[in-house]
Amino acid sequence: MKTFLFRSMVGIFFGAFLAILMTFAVIWFGDVQTLSGNAFIRNSLGSMFCGWFFSVTPLYFEMTGLKLWQQTLLHFITVSLLYFIISFGIGWIPFQLTTSLLSILSFLLIYFFIWIGFYLYFRSESRKLNEELNQLP
Repeated sequence: MKTFLFRSMVGIFFGAFLAILMTFAVIWFGDVQTLSGNAFIRNSLGSMFCGWFFSVTPLYFEMTGLKLWQQTLLHFITVSLLYFIISFGIGWIPFQLTTSLLSILSFLLIYFFIWIGFYLYFRSESRKLNEELNQLP
């Protein structure tokens, strides 16, 4: 529970930080001089919620009773559903077929590459630890 609460706070704060950075980027680099309060609140809450579930859902991978494919499937389904509900609901992704399909494809590719990266990293760490254990007297 302590880990869940810590990751929740970190995720929410990181999401809030990203929301502020995106607001600055839209105002400085976009054609927008001001943002409406409703848009800022909606986007900030969406970003904070995304930060929360992206930081909490990796806890699936710490559930030792599940196999890796089960952990991955649970994580993927949870993250995908929550992200796309928020993205379509807030308006980050417009309700257009081409845009929706490109967004889903981009999400799948990014998820795949991040998953492969973490898998290879932890496999390498596991090998290093096993080698160190084998060298013990």
